[in-house]
Amino acid sequence: MRALIQTIKNIAKIEDLRYRIGYTLFILLIYRLGSYIVLPGIDPSQLAALKSQTSDGLLGLLNTFSGGAFANASIFALGIMPYISASIVIQLLGIAIPYFQRLQREGESGRRKINQITRYLTVAILILQAPAYLRNLQVQLPESAFVLKGTFFWFSSVVILTSGTMFIMWLGEKITDKGIGNGISLIIMIGIIARLPQSLLAEFINRLESQGGGLVAFLLEMVILFFVFIATILLVQGTRKIPVQYAKRIVGNKQYGGVRQYIPLKVNSAGVMPIIFAQALMFIPLTVAGFANSETLTGFAAAFANINGFWYNFTFAIMIILFTYFYTAITINPSQMAEDMKKNGGFIPGIKPGRKTVEFLDTIMSRITLPGSIFLAIIAILPAFARLGGVDSQFSQFYGGTSLLILVGVVLDTLQQIESHLLMRHYDGLMKSGRIKGRAGGGSAI
Repeated sequence: MRALIQTIKNIAKIEDLRYRIGYTLFILLIYRLGSYIVLPGIDPSQLAALKSQTSDGLLGLLNTFSGGAFANASIFALGIMPYISASIVIQLLGIAIPYFQRLQREGESGRRKINQITRYLTVAILILQAPAYLRNLQVQLPESAFVLKGTFFWFSSVVILTSGTMFIMWLGEKITDKGIGNGISLIIMIGIIARLPQSLLAEFINRLESQGGGLVAFLLEMVILFFVFIATILLVQGTRKIPVQYAKRIVGNKQYGGVRQYIPLKVNSAGVMPIIFAQALMFIPLTVAGFANSETLTGFAAAFANINGFWYNFTFAIMIILFTYFYTAITINPSQMAEDMKKNGGFIPGIKPGRKTVEFLDTIMSRITLPGSIFLAIIAILPAFARLGGVDSQFSQFYGGTSLLILVGVVLDTLQQIESHLLMRHYDGLMKSGRIKGRAGGGSAI
């Protein structure tokens, strides 16, 4: 406790860090307030049916990511997921289309151009999603809930919903530029945290009212959740650096040097991004169906709107594994790593510099990514097993899955940035036992 108090005092002494944290909290407060502003023309007292629709299932997960804005018929109802979807499309185009490949190589100017294209694509997605959301409101809410009707209501609401998501994007960019942490990730995380107290209380009440174990069952759930939480932290942090001896065993090379050296690779180099990408794509069938209840859907849409179903979870897991390889491939460049080693006079004992080093690093990365991606997929589908075990639908979303992975990953990244500010000004870090390792934390070069 004394160390925590001292750390808070150290943070207060650093003006720049104090400003960044305060600015971040202020922007997040604006976002949370906006999630309660109901669309003009809708009576907020008649949203009971919409809240019931989003109490569980895939819509419940979508409502969690929007921080409850979806169920509130808020101006921020569509959340940040359209932007995530647009980012996925642009990154995929970067593999297949030379124009985007050229932009990726142009440095800062290319990055600005890609960001601009991503924003345009986000608007296009929003123009498709906003009418689907409004149609869902018409189906779920009584006619008396609509104070305004007709073309004007539809046009104004589409504009407001589109502007709401674009405003959230702007808030995220402001946090990244002037605050602490990644703005978009923090906005997703704060929406998830906002749902946690309500979900925990609902599970506690549900267990007290049940006839099968009551409080003992609830305590057992908390113990299991604790171990899942620890496993998630280990997964997000991955391995900071891999000993050369172990790396050579991975590729079948039995000749290793006597000095213990490390390769700057991680078992989970992609962090939580694959699960965010996969989850964004899993929302597409529901969007195409007009945000309908899974009970009213049939065929393909029904299979992929049932988050407890086999096909939903099987497809979700496969997509996470594929996206883990994809994201690792675009973020880890063995050729660049080998070149940097050569420039700095580094080498891997027993491996020739140049092409052999590239092949060695590429083989290691390919083989260690598989267990990391499988573990990530298992953590992602754990909520389905929790629901099958009787855990409340809302609370089960924190039993692993997208919610817990994003929560842990973003918190670690943010704490890592705060610690970097403290260490840069010669203060103790947040932990005496060692540096905090976030998603982006890599090992040092050889």
